[in-house]
Amino acid sequence: MFAKIYVPVRSATQSGRANFDTWVLEYEPEQASEVEPLMGWTSSDDMRSQISLKFASKGEAVSYARRNGIPYQVTDESKAPRVIKKAYSDNFRYGRKHAWTH
Repeated sequence: MFAKIYVPVRSATQSGRANFDTWVLEYEPEQASEVEPLMGWTSSDDMRSQISLKFASKGEAVSYARRNGIPYQVTDESKAPRVIKKAYSDNFRYGRKHAWTH
């Protein structure tokens, strides 16, 4: 029973900053999932792989894991997204650096 503590990355379709600072504790699967031969669905008897706990900070997630005796690994490789401020009118600027794409 090993847990992973990390900050989830946003999907490419998200541009907002909501839930950007939440930390997640998830258990690593203890056994591989099985493919059901008739329908092709995957299943597993490992119930802990379905648990995903969210915390407001890294310290809360680590203290929860220590309190409950859960071995954990913290991965905080996430980088803050770079914000590029630009205006719509920059698309039609005279000194545009890039060629038109259409």
